[in-house]
Amino acid sequence: MTSVVVSLILILALLVLMVAAFWRVYEKAGKPGWASIVPVYNTLVLLEIVKKPWWWLFLLMIPIVNFIIGVWLTNLVSKRFGQGVGFTLGLIFLPFIFWPLLGLGDYKCQN
Repeated sequence: MTSVVVSLILILALLVLMVAAFWRVYEKAGKPGWASIVPVYNTLVLLEIVKKPWWWLFLLMIPIVNFIIGVWLTNLVSKRFGQGVGFTLGLIFLPFIFWPLLGLGDYKCQN
């Protein structure tokens, strides 16, 4: 029973960390932080951050294409904050480390 409680506390702590990280990423990009927690709208705002058209949202609904577009969007976010491919790979494969680094660290969004 205690391992379940500990697991739930860790999951909740990770969730709070990720919400805070995404909130700050959006704020650093000049968008409202609350937009990061609203489903669908958060993707539209992310598309604005990386300067892509709203209809890309539909591409994210197509199987296989959504994977490619998702990786591309992650790379564009990384570039927007002055980072390269290595950071993009970190955002994809170790998101619980790299998104908080991006949001809570000293990285600045470049116009």
